[in-house]
Amino acid sequence: MTDNLTEGLDELARELDRDHVFHSWSAQANPSGLVIASGRGSRVWDHAGREYLDFSSQLVNVNIGHQHPSVVQAIREQAELLTTVAPSTVNLARGEAAKRIVARAPSGFRKVFFTNGGADANENAIRMARLHTGRDKVLSTYRSYHGNTGAAIVSTGDWRRIPNEFARGHVHFFGPYLYRSEFWATTPEQESERALQHLRRVIEAEGPSSIAAILLETIPGTAGILVPPPGYLSGVRELCDRHGILLILDEVMAGFGRTGRWFAFDGYDVRPDLITFAKGVNSGYVPVGGVIISDPIAATFDDRVFPGGLTYSGHPLAMASIVAALDAMESEGIVDHAREIGSTIIGPALAELAERHAAIGEVRGEGVFWAIELVADPATREPLPAAAIGRLKSALVERGLLPFVQDNRIHVVPPCVVTADEVADAMVIYDDVLRTALEGEG
Repeated sequence: MTDNLTEGLDELARELDRDHVFHSWSAQANPSGLVIASGRGSRVWDHAGREYLDFSSQLVNVNIGHQHPSVVQAIREQAELLTTVAPSTVNLARGEAAKRIVARAPSGFRKVFFTNGGADANENAIRMARLHTGRDKVLSTYRSYHGNTGAAIVSTGDWRRIPNEFARGHVHFFGPYLYRSEFWATTPEQESERALQHLRRVIEAEGPSSIAAILLETIPGTAGILVPPPGYLSGVRELCDRHGILLILDEVMAGFGRTGRWFAFDGYDVRPDLITFAKGVNSGYVPVGGVIISDPIAATFDDRVFPGGLTYSGHPLAMASIVAALDAMESEGIVDHAREIGSTIIGPALAELAERHAAIGEVRGEGVFWAIELVADPATREPLPAAAIGRLKSALVERGLLPFVQDNRIHVVPPCVVTADEVADAMVIYDDVLRTALEGEG
């Protein structure tokens, strides 16, 4: 295509978007204007061929990278065979997908309920917990995001919950976050102990016998990639066991390779009762999510109707994409690669970046799941103002890097297949932009 034609396609895409598309979490008068037409691996392009390093993985979901040929081929082959089928029927692709998922789960998990995404995975996990326990309340943290449907958005702790508080029986508490401790802690051990004491008191004050479940992101993602301190998750498990409360671990963002493990909780001494997933299980190639159900909870519905379902539960195209994605991740060692590149390349590179820039208050993470927390004052830890964050985001895009920016943080979340050279390229861009875009700050 000629330059004029390809630039015309970009402009057409912007015009159609501006005129007809209503965007999520946005005021509609000022769309971003960034066009993405194609991708491969850790890079995407617009119609005119301008290239971007995708260090957002879109919404932290393209774990296997863009346009992995095995996954694309599996979707194509399934489309030629059967594009859709009712969830009440039996379908081979659905069974194969479920088999591969439970193979990665702890022992005692044999069933998967498929949904259309992470929000309705959490929605249905909450429903299962309430029906199994006969209790109503669900506890979750203020620093969390669980999705945009009824109970999921009210379980969410951030600002998006407040205009949407229509669901019942939700209680919030503070989870651990040592850099901005709510508990005056100075060590990870203190933060864990005091956060658990806080949760213990919330449980006691709410009435343990009224609480169906505690819903946690194993590693809160959008809230800041808050790696739990030693003993915290096992302490939550102990509190749940003591009071007959179910533990739901939300692995929608952290699961399937993002942390360098199949599930984030594999790195901690904890076993949940229900596991929710989406995003990374097929890198978002086709919308899908689900709940991995422990055997005792699944048995609750052996002779009792589960009052939930979705028209597209176990959709064949999504199932085929899961099978291909998980097989490719296994055969190509993609999860191991994410762990290795995180520990030997990304982590050290971010630590060096923090040494050079006073505006970096903390870096934290693992695998391909990292956050750079930016501050106006390293001593007081005052967050960098929104205007400065906006300049940083614009400058990163201008330099050819797609960032994931949230509050006063840049989340460094490339695909699990990112190469050392691509990480090096990204670090040069982060370094230059932090130096130039923040002149005069602090």
